[in-house]
Amino acid sequence: KKRMIKGFSFKVHKKVGNARVGELTTPHGIVQTPVFMPVGTVGSVKALTAEDVAETGAQIILGNTYHLYLRPGEKTVKALSGLHDFMRWQKPILTDSGGYQVASLGLIKQKGGVSLSKIDEDGVTFKSFIDGSTHRFTPERSIEIQADLGSDIIMAFDECTPDGEERYAREAMVRTHSWLSRCKKRWQELERVKTTALPQALFGIVQGGNYRDLRRESAEFVLAQELPGVAIGGGTIGQDPWQTEENVSWIRDLLPANKPIYAMGVGVGPADVIEVIKSGADMFDCVAPTKLARTGYLYHGHLTGSVGNWRFASDYPKQRIDIRKEIYRLDNRVIDDTCDCLTCRSGFTRAYLRHLFRSRELVYYRMASIHNLRVMARLTADIRQAMLDTV
Repeated sequence: KKRMIKGFSFKVHKKVGNARVGELTTPHGIVQTPVFMPVGTVGSVKALTAEDVAETGAQIILGNTYHLYLRPGEKTVKALSGLHDFMRWQKPILTDSGGYQVASLGLIKQKGGVSLSKIDEDGVTFKSFIDGSTHRFTPERSIEIQADLGSDIIMAFDECTPDGEERYAREAMVRTHSWLSRCKKRWQELERVKTTALPQALFGIVQGGNYRDLRRESAEFVLAQELPGVAIGGGTIGQDPWQTEENVSWIRDLLPANKPIYAMGVGVGPADVIEVIKSGADMFDCVAPTKLARTGYLYHGHLTGSVGNWRFASDYPKQRIDIRKEIYRLDNRVIDDTCDCLTCRSGFTRAYLRHLFRSRELVYYRMASIHNLRVMARLTADIRQAMLDTV
């Protein structure tokens, strides 16, 4: 019998500077924050089983509404008892709204210069990257798809504002606010009629690009909706830790003390995790750890420094080794002898991993991904513990 917890709650146990240690309760279990969320785009963290992901210490996975809608389809997932049962992951799941993906398609041009997506005030019309068929997302449709997927936390449909001129950033923000109101209305309607399905928590997303006044205006609007959580999104979040911190600092005084703060797309490397935790974020996600693993980059290093002045100490640039290099051909050491991941514990040497990578052996992708995700999970756990240990 599954252990289910009714509803949602969030409480902060400790605060050091802006960094927070908290506890997020969901219907599929408790998440200790701060937390890094591995990305399971199509209901799978690439190359890993659910057991592998759990082994890394991951507490919550992110799924992608756009991709799951296109394949296998939300109705298929619903018929198979929802995303948790479908992917055999009984811990919490957060789904994004698909807004980032469909907006990004607008930047891709087909032959003849036609974009793969078109944004209007009501929603987005886009073409499938699989077969070219035409589809449409509205705020209501995104919420309905996420309801069918059955994730614990669902995201409002938004227009992910790229770096660009202020006029467009404002237009996208206004549109995002309009869509949030519609998302909230549809979410409330669906929650009222639920009989057997578990409750879902809706998070709103602060946009506004790299403009202080727009960020503050957006934060005020999103917070006025009184939703269970608040996310900070857009092209200026996640790409550069200092820019992310600047964007968060602009609205920090507005952010709620009793709700989870989700910085979207943050975590290219371990140093980014440290900075976003120090900025006050409770949740963050990124495809980078597994994507970098698959391309030959393996994190190396460990947390050091006093509480609130942490850094990620590493002997290598960008806190990672490039396993493709010739210097590892006869290197009989594990990736990192301070790491407790399955890959390092099992004695996979750098020489062997290099051989597997160059041979394109599939086991490489599994063992490399396990290592990188474990580094992120352990780093957040170490920071969490360090804060709890402070007097």
